[in-house]
Amino acid sequence: MSETRIYGGQAVMEGVMMRGRRHMAVAVRAPNGEIAVYHEPLKMGKWTDRARPLPFIRGVFMLWDTMVLGMRSLVFSANVGLIEGNVKENKEAPEDDITGTALWVTVAISILFSIALFFILPLAITGFLDRYIASDTLSNVVEGAIRLIILVGYMLLIGRMNDIKRVFSYHGAEHKTINAYEAGDALTVDNVRKHSISHPRCGTGFLLVVVLLSIFVFALLGRPDWFWRISSRIFLVPVIAAIAYEFIKLTAQYYENTLIKILVAPSMALQRLTTRPPDDSMLEVAIVSFKRVQASEGEIAESESEHDDVVYVDESGLPLEPAAEEEAPARTPEPATSTAS
Repeated sequence: MSETRIYGGQAVMEGVMMRGRRHMAVAVRAPNGEIAVYHEPLKMGKWTDRARPLPFIRGVFMLWDTMVLGMRSLVFSANVGLIEGNVKENKEAPEDDITGTALWVTVAISILFSIALFFILPLAITGFLDRYIASDTLSNVVEGAIRLIILVGYMLLIGRMNDIKRVFSYHGAEHKTINAYEAGDALTVDNVRKHSISHPRCGTGFLLVVVLLSIFVFALLGRPDWFWRISSRIFLVPVIAAIAYEFIKLTAQYYENTLIKILVAPSMALQRLTTRPPDDSMLEVAIVSFKRVQASEGEIAESESEHDDVVYVDESGLPLEPAAEEEAPARTPEPATSTAS
C-alpha cells in the first residue's frame, strides 16, 4: 500500500459496516433489492481521540467505541428490513429504535452477558474440579481450556442458524473487500471475489487472543479466595483486551513475516467458524459501503462511490430527502487504525 490507511468493518444483518479513521458507513441490502446506505463522521469522545497514540490505554477506548458503533450498525440493519416490511403492508414506519439510553443499556447487557458466559462460567466449572487439581497453574490452564471450549461451542452453535449464516457470509464479504483494497486491486466484484475470507485483524481472532492471554494473566494470580478470583475475572477483562488489541495491531502490521504468520495461524483458522463464502450480491454491498467511507475520507472522488441501486437513508433507515443526500466536502484523513471484524 502506498499510503497508511487502515480500514475496519463488521458484518450486520444483510449488510456490512465499514469504518475509517474519521468516517463510517453501513450498507444494507433492503428486501426490495436496493442498497440502503447510511454514513456519518465518527463522533469520538475527547478521551478516545487523546488515547490513540498511547499503547495499551488506547485499546480500551477503541474497543468500547467499536462495540457501540457495531451495536448501532446492527440496529440500523434491522430497521431497514422492518421499514420495508411496513411499507409493503401499508403501515407507518416504526418510530422507536434503540438509541440514547436504550442503546447504552443494550451495550451494558451485552458486556455483562459476555463476561458471565466466557469468564464467570468457566471459573464456576473449574471450581467444581479444583478439589482434584493440586497445581494453581494447572487450575488456571483448565479454566482457560474450558473458556476456549465455550467460545468455540458458542460459535458453532450460532453458526447453525440461517440468519447468522448470512451474517457470516457478509463477514466474508467484508474481509474480501478489505483484502482486495490492501492488495491494491480495483474494487470490483470480479477482483474482490478472488481474495481470502480471512483477515489478520478479525474480531474472531481477537477473541481467541483474549482467551489465551487470560490463561497467562490469571495464572500470575494463583488461586486466591473466591471473592478475588471472581473480581479478577471482571476487572481484568479491560487489561487483557488492551493487550490483545496491541497484539492484533502488531501482528497485522507485520503479517508478511513468517514467524508472525505462525503466531496468528490459530486465529486465522478460527475465523472459518465465523466467515462463509459470500455471493456476488453480498460483495456488491460490501464494496458500496467501503467506497462510501473512502469518499468521505477524501481518498476517492464522490463520483467513484456512486452506484445505481443505492438509496441514502437516515440512521433509522428512512430515505433522505433529495437535498439531504448532498455530501459534505471531502477531507483528507489522517492515517487510520481500526480492527476488521
